[in-house]
Amino acid sequence: MSVRVGLVGAGPWAGMFHAPMLSAHAGTTLEAVWSRRPEAAQALAADHGAIAAATYEDLLSRCEAVAFAVPPDIQAEMAVVAARAGKHLILEKPLAFTLDDAERLAGAVDDAGVQTVLMLRNRFTAVGQAFVETAQDSTVRGGVAHHVTGAALPGSPFATPWRIERGALLDLGPHLLDLMDASMGRIEHVDASGDPRRWISMVTHHEGGALGSAALSITVPGVTGDCRLEVFTDDGPVVFDSEESDKDSGVGEAITRALARAVETGERPLVDVHRGLHLQRLIAGIEAELS
Repeated sequence: MSVRVGLVGAGPWAGMFHAPMLSAHAGTTLEAVWSRRPEAAQALAADHGAIAAATYEDLLSRCEAVAFAVPPDIQAEMAVVAARAGKHLILEKPLAFTLDDAERLAGAVDDAGVQTVLMLRNRFTAVGQAFVETAQDSTVRGGVAHHVTGAALPGSPFATPWRIERGALLDLGPHLLDLMDASMGRIEHVDASGDPRRWISMVTHHEGGALGSAALSITVPGVTGDCRLEVFTDDGPVVFDSEESDKDSGVGEAITRALARAVETGERPLVDVHRGLHLQRLIAGIEAELS
């Protein structure tokens, strides 16, 4: 089956990933684009054979699902409206800026009975899936991780106001915490210190007793921005490297298939709004540690 999707947002990430993904794969059809900047929506829609919706309500009337490529606070507000209108959701991470808003979104999804897919790209690549499965097959002792980029520095297309203001934790944190949680055991607590706009150091405490150490930054010049996690198990080390994961050309198809399968079968995807809510709770705890 093919799910008719409306895209909210027409910025760099919508153009680089969302629109090509939704328009190129059998699982979805990109029906419409809506943005607060009509000219940007018109240009992006024209590039991908879609229409530019005049209003958000117009977009909702044209689709079965909505994908969001907007700042977290806007997503948290608009996705609730979409869920209540019975639309399935493709959600960006983090779900929201606050835990309260993330819980409200998850509650709206549950009340409406719609399906959701969370855009944790590494969980949809062959490299990411193999890493998690291999680590889960052994007993984990600990792990060492870092995700360090210059994405919020001047000149980067991702140096958007919310990334500059809020820093690495909300942008990069969900990716790294998700991989550590999935491969090393559910994270029960995180000790953290630092400044999200400069550098954060964390110690993650996992079910089963494993410990992880991790570093995050989004303002370091001259780095490639790779995410790396080495997990040490009784069968030897297992390594995730985002440079290899990013080469997976099938990630878009895997995401759209996950949505289409969920809509068709009614079975929740592994990486959905509730996964996002778990990560948001971890982030809220880290923010409390840093305050």
